[in-house]
Parts: sequence; structure tokens; C-alpha cells
Amino acid sequence: MVLALDTEDLTSANEILELLGTELKYVKIGPRLLYLGGKEFMFSLMKCWNVFLDVKLHDIPNTVRGAVSALAGMGIFGLTLHVAGGERMLREAVKMRDETNPEMKIFGVTVLTSINDEEWKSLAPGSVLEDAVKSRTKLAEKAGIDGVVCSPKDLDAVKGTSKKLLTLVPGVRPKGVSCDDQARVMTPAEAKERGADFIVIGRPVLAAPDPLEALIGIKKEVG
Repeated sequence: MVLALDTEDLTSANEILELLGTELKYVKIGPRLLYLGGKEFMFSLMKCWNVFLDVKLHDIPNTVRGAVSALAGMGIFGLTLHVAGGERMLREAVKMRDETNPEMKIFGVTVLTSINDEEWKSLAPGSVLEDAVKSRTKLAEKAGIDGVVCSPKDLDAVKGTSKKLLTLVPGVRPKGVSCDDQARVMTPAEAKERGADFIVIGRPVLAAPDPLEALIGIKKEVG
């Protein structure tokens, strides 16, 4: 399980990490904490946990190549980018990763978990969301990245399209917990049953009255 460390500041981040301690193996951080803490914060995390850097790179191939070179050199466990950037962008990312830090995993976002079917229709008229997920999964495998980021509701489509790719799955909520801005959600147990490799949990732990109890409960649910 991966903790989405989406706190407002570094102090809050460090407090929750101290509380959860050894119950964690993987931590995911986004642009906010990266910008606030920089390399020093990243390096402090990597002393204790495997770090996913969730910055969802999406730019021209040469720009992404340069970004991957800098980020892979930090020694992080995983990095996210958008599959929608296209095959050349993905291949440049893989090439630079292989040259800089072959151990780092690259995960490509298929369709953001905040997007529902109605919103997708306005973004891509005439396209079915599930077809887009399958197409981008095929592209991810063809380009040689390690895995995809997908909604738990897209797991059947992803696993049916590729047996090779790992899955990093946000949009997971225990029963009775608010879905917030996530549009396509499942419980941790349901996501695990459908084959999620890395289940991402954030607010259900961070906002819980007892974050440690919440984390342990979710870990028990997924086995």
C-alpha cells in the first residue's frame, strides 16, 4: 500500500510520517511537497521509505527527457507521467531512465481518476472512456514503461489489455468514507481483488481521527 502524502505543509507531512512509522513501505508525494521541501525533503524520505514522485510529466519529448534525467538521478522508487504525451515522449523517458537510474519505475497515467464518463465526453467527443484506457494501456506497454496509473474501476480493462504492466491505483476509499474529488472509486478490498499492484490511500488515513488505526485497518482489509 502507498500513502499519498497530500499534506498542506512539511511540518504536517513529517508529523504524520512519524506517527505511521514502520507501518509504511511506500510514500507518494506530489508537486506541492516537492516544491516546498525540494531535494532535501525527498532525500529525507528516501532514508526510510520507497518514494513515488507523482508529478505527472506531460510535455514535448525533449523536455520530459531532461526532467526524467534530473528526477531519476535522485534515486526515487517511481515517477509518474501522462501516457497521453505519446509514444515518443514515453520512449524518451524510458531511455533517459535507463541511462540514469535503471531501477526507477515509470508509471503512466491513463485517465485521471477525477474524470467521470460525462466529463470525458466533453474532453474527447465520440470516444468511450474505457476504450481510451485500453488504448493508452497498449501504448504504455509498447513504449516500455513499467506500469500505469488507473482508477480501480479501470483495472479489468487494464489487466485484460496487458498482463505485463504494474498498476498504481488511486481513487480507493473504505466503505463509508467520502469520495472527495474522486469520480470512479472502489474499496481497498475490491481493488486488491481486481489485481491492483500498488493501492494508493491518502485522505482516508490523513483525515482519520486516528491515522495509525485507519492505516492498520486498511492494510488488514487488503491482506
